[in-house]
Amino acid sequence: MTEAIPAPFDRYRTRVRPEWIDSNRHMNMGYYVVVFDLATDAWLDWVGEGDSLRFTTRLLGHDVKRIHYIHEMFHADEGYLAATNELMSLHMSQATRRGAPMAPAILTRLARIQAVHDAMPRLPQVGRVMGLGARPTTK
Repeated sequence: MTEAIPAPFDRYRTRVRPEWIDSNRHMNMGYYVVVFDLATDAWLDWVGEGDSLRFTTRLLGHDVKRIHYIHEMFHADEGYLAATNELMSLHMSQATRRGAPMAPAILTRLARIQAVHDAMPRLPQVGRVMGLGARPTTK
């Protein structure tokens, strides 16, 4: 007997979480992306793309307010690099809602991490320009 194919696929369910609500008592726009991503996960698990993943993170640079880093996603069983995600985070003051220096202890820890990560070979993906005018990175 073959499995019935749902049309449309209709299995993912969730509830709006309190942290998703903004000051206007509406679901914050950014959480729509989160919820759709969770629905995508459910869809891909059903399709059979629920592969195990392994992630690594490298610190690429930092200053008193910013952290530049890259995540690498690997297929956990086969070991190949599946995707990268390069990010820049800005430390914010909760009091002023503006960029602010990190605590000295955090900066000391980042400097120690930076020294170790700088000894690794630089990834070719780092610093690529994104946009329609950017040169392709693959052929």
